[in-house]
Amino acid sequence: MASKAENQVVNLAGLVQGITLVTFPAASSIFTDSTEYDLSNTQYGAMFLPQVLTAITTSLLGARLARRLSAKRVLLIGLAANITAMVVLVVTSGLESDPISYPLLLVATAFLGAGFGLTVPVLNTYAAAFHPDSADRAVLVLNALLGLGTALAPVFVAVFVGLGIWWGLPVLSTLLLVLLLLACVRLPLRAEATPSTARPAGIHTIPPRFWLFAGFAMLYGICETMNGNWSQQEMTSRGASATQAALSLTAFWGMVTVGRLLFAQIVRWLPARTVFHLLPIILVAAFTLTAALPDDTPWLGVAVFGLAGLGCSALLPLTISLGQDSLTTMSTAVAGGVIAFYQVGYGIAAFGVGRLVDHGTSLSTLYGWTAAVAATMALLSFAVLARRPASTRPHPHPATADGPEASSR
Repeated sequence: MASKAENQVVNLAGLVQGITLVTFPAASSIFTDSTEYDLSNTQYGAMFLPQVLTAITTSLLGARLARRLSAKRVLLIGLAANITAMVVLVVTSGLESDPISYPLLLVATAFLGAGFGLTVPVLNTYAAAFHPDSADRAVLVLNALLGLGTALAPVFVAVFVGLGIWWGLPVLSTLLLVLLLLACVRLPLRAEATPSTARPAGIHTIPPRFWLFAGFAMLYGICETMNGNWSQQEMTSRGASATQAALSLTAFWGMVTVGRLLFAQIVRWLPARTVFHLLPIILVAAFTLTAALPDDTPWLGVAVFGLAGLGCSALLPLTISLGQDSLTTMSTAVAGGVIAFYQVGYGIAAFGVGRLVDHGTSLSTLYGWTAAVAATMALLSFAVLARRPASTRPHPHPATADGPEASSR
């Protein structure tokens, strides 16, 4: 049985990881400001490619590393990677006009992706192992806290920008991460992060149905990233202030968190498969409304991005849990595989959108195109669940939490 201190550290780590993860997107207006880093949209989008690559790699290798090194050491390495990312970001704040700043930003996002891929899976497994009698609830609480952190990051950025020290958020994140690292070193954290001794499924043993889940996760990654990485640019292009743009991002991540908790409750009478079909339709509506937003209506924009957060909320956790139920021959590898393809979608939207905007395509047009992506998800959801009855669980089985929950972006 875990101690109270261990439980508190795991939950606090989820909150801080959420703040850290959204630090870069929350500061997007700083990176593209001509008086600050003056990055083009292409450069801003490409800044996340190292994060995508390292997150994919570490999320797939994390369980194997935990078996070899122990879960605690993997967690410590992940926290150290996050600290490195934040320190490098703070260093760049003094080199904004220097050509070396952009390569350093790429280094920072690479470390951030590694920290995310190593830390979040271990935290999910600890949450389940520390609460064997209420593992589902423990994992849900952890992921809700991670989502709360993602919602707080843009609020903190807005506050620090108002104070003239935008870099205050990475400094704050660094301090919190260091305190967490020191606390983790002192605690036993003995629960193993390995949910199964079975070998991960090889490429030749992957069931064909896995690719349906993988494709759905990739499309979801595109939809989430359009909101998580580009909402502030869309809002400012329509006349919103920097504070109002930050609130739109807060509304998105805040409703992601609220939606997870909401659907975790109503799934008792609304089946998980119904939720899985419904949420992409909400996303279609949200993207259509975003594309049609009139200029100088910032509060309407905040509300629409909140609706998008509701549409995104339970989709990635459901993809993982339904995949684990359906793909029983590779259930312990489903989470890592789904997260990897989610990151592919993240990379497509982060980098591809920047290129298209720099070549003359408006963000409003791209939000309209993304409504078609969400519509494709809605149709694909029926193919994903065509053969087997779905689980009624709104989040991944804790016993097989090999990969990070979404959060999660």
